[in-house]
Amino acid sequence: MNIPINNQHPLIRLLWCAIGAFVALFFALWVIKLSETPFLLASLGGSTIFLFGLTRVPAAQPRALLGGHVGGAFIGIACYQIFGDSILAYTTATALTLCFMLLTRTVHPPAGANPIIMIHAHSGWSILWESVFLGVGCLFLTVLVWSRFYPGLVHYPVSSMEPSPPNLNWGGWQED
Repeated sequence: MNIPINNQHPLIRLLWCAIGAFVALFFALWVIKLSETPFLLASLGGSTIFLFGLTRVPAAQPRALLGGHVGGAFIGIACYQIFGDSILAYTTATALTLCFMLLTRTVHPPAGANPIIMIHAHSGWSILWESVFLGVGCLFLTVLVWSRFYPGLVHYPVSSMEPSPPNLNWGGWQED
């Protein structure tokens, strides 16, 4: 008996996105050895939501994904090195990360947690490669492949270098 499957049905598409998110995050956490670094990249969960649930938005594109994560983690580690584990370190790192993401147009909201995570974990510079870059790279590779398996699904990335935000009118300011 042949049962036709409507691959455009919203529940089938939802299931495809959910399975992709599961596979991507599992792969990333396995590669960065979750048991050794259980807290370091909680922000990968939020990135997974963007990549598989909001694939087309500028904040999900590679420029924002990589730039936001690496930039935010770098700033967090630098602020920890300068200010230690203090309220000043957390607040300075978060404000600098906001400025960095807006100025470079690499806003990826889940990566906004990275400076706080890096400071709280007392991270050193090696974490940029060992966890951040590898974890984000695993998510990127999985969504790149996964998006091509499902007929009619937009292929990731939609636009590799699309800036996030798309214009320089940040926050709630009105355009002149």
